[in-house]
Amino acid sequence: MQVWLQVELQYLQEYAGISTSIGLTASPVVNFSGVAGNDTLALGTDVSFDTATGNFTKSDKADTLTASYYHTVSPLTNTAVGAELSHGFSSNENTLTIGTQHSLDPLTTMKARVNNDGIASALLQHEWRPKSLVTISGEVDTRAIDKSAKVGLALGYGGSRSDEFFLVIVAVMVEGGGG
Repeated sequence: MQVWLQVELQYLQEYAGISTSIGLTASPVVNFSGVAGNDTLALGTDVSFDTATGNFTKSDKADTLTASYYHTVSPLTNTAVGAELSHGFSSNENTLTIGTQHSLDPLTTMKARVNNDGIASALLQHEWRPKSLVTISGEVDTRAIDKSAKVGLALGYGGSRSDEFFLVIVAVMVEGGGG
């Protein structure tokens, strides 16, 4: 079993957002991502730096092209479906992900997605105080269901304006495997 802890800080505006996170370990991985766009097009990047090795462990380097589609099915229940197709130029691999979301009540949302590699994930998110969220998530590789379950817990707090910081105080991901 492996356990990961991290802290994440997000700043979001209507057409832009940045996020940075750091693992809570002796030699953490630091991640930065950002995106800007409008209703038609968005461009972004995602970079990770491993402080133990001094190497960038993840960097888009303009290597991935992603197209996505989002459709609101019911505004009343915040029900929506979406799809994302990504192509990696260096690997020449495509990934198709489809997902959905639905609000159980005004404070609780469920989301689920699955991709063509068989990775399925779901989350349940509840706003327990204004701008304060608790999220429980899970992920499984459906092609190796007995070996790769992950369970996560995150607590988050954000301010009262629509364009401001959001802090994920603790994010825990536990990965366990079968025998």
